[in-house]
Amino acid sequence: MKFLGLIANKIGIAEKQVEATVALLNDNATIPFIARYRKEKTGSLDEVQIAAIADEYHRFLEIDDRKATILKTIDEQGKLTEELKARIEQSWDLTELEDIYLPYKPHRKTRADVAREQGYEPLAKAIFEQKREGDEAIRRLGERREKALQGARDIIAEWISQDEQARNSIRREFTYSALLTTKVVKGKESDEEAQKYRDYFSVKEPLKRITSHRLLAIRRAEAEGFIRVDISPDSEKALDKLARLFLKTNSDTTYQVELAMEDSYKRLLKPSIETEFAAASKEKADEEAIRVFAQNLRQLLLESPLGQKRVLALDPGFRTGCKTVVLSAQGDLLYHTVVFVNNVASTKTLQQLIAQYQIEAIAIGNGTASRETEQMVRVALEAIRHEVPQVFVVSESGASVYSASKIAREEFPDEDVTVRGAVSIGRRLMDPLAELVKIDPKSIGVGQYQHDVNQARLGESLQQTVESVVNHVGVDVNTASKHILTYVSGLGPALAQNIVNYRSENGAFVNRKALLKVPKMGAKTFEQAAGFLRITNSDNPLDNSAVHPESYSIVEKMAKDLKCSVSDLMSNATLREKIDLPRYVSDKVGMPTLQDIMRELEKPSRDPREQLEEWHFDENVHTIDDLQVGMVLPGIVTNIANFGAFVDIGVHKDGLVHISEMANRRISNPNEVVSLHQHVRVRVIDIDKGRGRIQLSLKV
Repeated sequence: MKFLGLIANKIGIAEKQVEATVALLNDNATIPFIARYRKEKTGSLDEVQIAAIADEYHRFLEIDDRKATILKTIDEQGKLTEELKARIEQSWDLTELEDIYLPYKPHRKTRADVAREQGYEPLAKAIFEQKREGDEAIRRLGERREKALQGARDIIAEWISQDEQARNSIRREFTYSALLTTKVVKGKESDEEAQKYRDYFSVKEPLKRITSHRLLAIRRAEAEGFIRVDISPDSEKALDKLARLFLKTNSDTTYQVELAMEDSYKRLLKPSIETEFAAASKEKADEEAIRVFAQNLRQLLLESPLGQKRVLALDPGFRTGCKTVVLSAQGDLLYHTVVFVNNVASTKTLQQLIAQYQIEAIAIGNGTASRETEQMVRVALEAIRHEVPQVFVVSESGASVYSASKIAREEFPDEDVTVRGAVSIGRRLMDPLAELVKIDPKSIGVGQYQHDVNQARLGESLQQTVESVVNHVGVDVNTASKHILTYVSGLGPALAQNIVNYRSENGAFVNRKALLKVPKMGAKTFEQAAGFLRITNSDNPLDNSAVHPESYSIVEKMAKDLKCSVSDLMSNATLREKIDLPRYVSDKVGMPTLQDIMRELEKPSRDPREQLEEWHFDENVHTIDDLQVGMVLPGIVTNIANFGAFVDIGVHKDGLVHISEMANRRISNPNEVVSLHQHVRVRVIDIDKGRGRIQLSLKV
């Protein structure tokens, strides 16, 4: 395909890498599969590069479709010359294509169309040429002069607005000098709802410098009817650029062209290019917001798991109490009740549950009454002398969405939403990834302006992020829910359900080969999925690793050459050191795959997530009234934006660490310093109790 070279140039890789990747994608290979198991074909491209190729490939296919439509439309008008056809076919720039198409594009009747119907086009041509004949034509107009000249100017204005040079000239002015200006809508200044946007009531700054989060906030304020937004370059400079293109002499015709040019700019060109730049800047802001959201989501999904432990989980509450559930090490609901903070009987109930169910860890939601609930739990633990359970505060974001969802109703048809929410909190502690995949990523609360960005693009990006993380971590096929199996490379909802059904009817899978017995599990799907599915007690130890079944023969050959078993090879570092990797290179398997195999043999079924550590807030700080400027407190990062990070310090209101307060050096991205749910120590630098705002610093 002609555009593959353009994709290669944009991404900065070889064209053959793009060709190989596109061929794999067209063969229904998934991005995680290609990145992990087809390194020889792609030249070891990673998931980000493969996803970029996929995005660019689909964008160029859309351009190709658009070109076909343009060619067909112009041809049907009988205006498609060979020269015009060649220009369209050779162009891969959508803006350029639309400029070429503009004079031929079907449209509603314009002022220029009316003028043509009235016979003013010959006059317009004579005037536009700015020669003596045009001046004479103007002098001969007589009493219909003003109407004729207006008609001619309307036609000339349209010609100028459709001229490619003119459009590109105005685009350049927008690119370099466009200012975004806002103005509050009259009468909205004192509107209570508008107050959250008061920082945007009067903005005037270069469009090219405005940050994505500010632009999205401005667009939201505009959409809600509180402000008006204008994007304009320097008008004098813009008109001067047009004058150089269209004003040729100093005559009556030139004066008429100048009037038409000014009208064209104000009425046609400027609004058209402004719309382009408004859309382009919004798209750019969307992409940045989506990138930040996806980055935060990835960090959240990779949060440290506690593992299979017996858990007591509490969903805090004052008036209705704390819904309390007991979960088995496998996450099954064993018992539930309600306890109340500052209640002696409740303290005893917690102690009884901890003893009866041999609780190993306690999960407390971080919502309202979280600190008070944690205090009650710690009082209860004071009476326990041996094997005191660890206490963890767990994010509740999205738990209410899950508890009212179809998934939750299927899991707990006989329990109400409060019980389901508490179960979700407990399971998040045990395995955040397994639980969070049940919730729409947009409801997890780790992005900004998620409702303002392109929803289709956001959905694609978040789906891709979840798939990437699930396959990066790997899935135990004998314990995984259908929800997490859905995200495994090549599976999807139907096959995930088939796996769960087969497991229920036939017992645990004894090896990876047994997966081929699952209904609808064909050879192609097995190829895509097998390497990401783990079987812990298989008769083949490689089934509990990321080594793909297609490579088992390589490992078996290595073991045979060393006169040992595959198990010996996996458990004995001395044996592995004797392997001469170049001996196993073939036309299908290269060093990248062999090196991956060696890493897996060293640490099979390793979980890439870090170990979970117990952590708690400052015992002396519970509300914003307890804060004082200068305090240094423990906190946890709850959200990251381009301008900084939000940190929970245990006062029911997150504080903001602005990017300028993150380090004693200049940083361009908060992720250089912090990650989601990282434990940090912060200094309080400002408290605005009226607005409920807390300013923090990492410079402690």
